[in-house]
Amino acid sequence: MNSLATQQPEPAGVERMRGMIRYQRNSFADANLAFEKAIVQDGNDLLAIQMRGVTLYRMGQPAVAIPLLERANSPIASVNADGTYVLAVCYLEVHRYDDARRIFAQQYKIPADSAAAYLFLARMLFRRNYPAESEQMARKALQIEPRLPLAHLLLGQLALSRSNAAGAVVEFEAERAINPMDGEVYERLGDSYLRALRYEDAQQALNCALLLEPNSTGPYILLGQVLLKRDDALTALNYLLRAEHMDSSNHLIHLLLGQAFRALGRKEDATREYKSAETIQNAVESQR
Repeated sequence: MNSLATQQPEPAGVERMRGMIRYQRNSFADANLAFEKAIVQDGNDLLAIQMRGVTLYRMGQPAVAIPLLERANSPIASVNADGTYVLAVCYLEVHRYDDARRIFAQQYKIPADSAAAYLFLARMLFRRNYPAESEQMARKALQIEPRLPLAHLLLGQLALSRSNAAGAVVEFEAERAINPMDGEVYERLGDSYLRALRYEDAQQALNCALLLEPNSTGPYILLGQVLLKRDDALTALNYLLRAEHMDSSNHLIHLLLGQAFRALGRKEDATREYKSAETIQNAVESQR
């Protein structure tokens, strides 16, 4: 490539290719310079324009990236969907929520002013750690369509993120009334009941979750916690051993197994599980 770059005039596309290589190596400053040169050479190189916008976003400059991404978006959106997604995320970062909603709706082929579009935006805001704005958009979605599935689920997750177990229960119960066949709803509801110290309700909800999602470890772990709270270590052990069989690298499972074995007077087994939990946790922290 360097030999191509020394040719005069430099062949078309060389700088864009250089930018792609630098971008893949996470050398964003060098990639940005290469894409900038590519655009100077060919002002209609939409891929270079889009990739420069994506690179500037990765460099923490969403406002500068937006005009480039906007210019390239419509003509080549079907070729490179990543640029469309990054444009929507840039709109989120600069609080242009209506524009972000329009782009997400366009990408997922739903009406921009629909309840689904507002809920999608709410989910993306929650993912980007904008809880107040996420709640606002989720409630807007429910204003448009009061029985919209998954809206109360998101509001319940927001309540849990604020340690508001009672509020989460209200939202997850509302979601259950609308969407009674979703196992995640019962798992979240069981978690909320557990945090609200409503152990019997938690056990019932988590049993429903297991029937709907028998291959998910979450309900087994939560049931283990609930049953330990209800002083039923033997039954808790059965659920936790099933969870450990499904995911032996989960330190929380081993920690809870240690508690169950200790409650049953099996000290050696408890010590083994505590050590396993510590080893897994230390390995995770060393990789950070």
